[in-house]
Amino acid sequence: LNDNPSHYKVTLSGIVKSPKINFDPPFLMLMPVPLDVKTETTINIIPQDFLRKSQIQVELPELELEDGDRIYPFSVQFPEGKNIIISSDGTNKELICHISFRSSRPVSFLGNMFFIDEEAN
Repeated sequence: LNDNPSHYKVTLSGIVKSPKINFDPPFLMLMPVPLDVKTETTINIIPQDFLRKSQIQVELPELELEDGDRIYPFSVQFPEGKNIIISSDGTNKELICHISFRSSRPVSFLGNMFFIDEEAN
């Protein structure tokens, strides 16, 4: 610096953290109910390492019945909104999600519900 030919070496290191979502409880089991009766539960969605505001979307499963009809018996609601907010200390606020199931036809299901952010993570 200032016409001095000294060399300086700067080393940078870091850790890349990908945003992820955890669930409490980690899996969901809804109790059997009579036809056309709603069963529901609440889960906590725990976002981690989101660096900017994001919004959660849910891909609900479509079920095919024995006669070929297709139904969407699941629904979800986010009573406090589905935005992932970063607090002043850098952590992400938990989200509450109500999941419900109702079917007028007999059905059993074992599968996945996908919760994704705006970038399809």
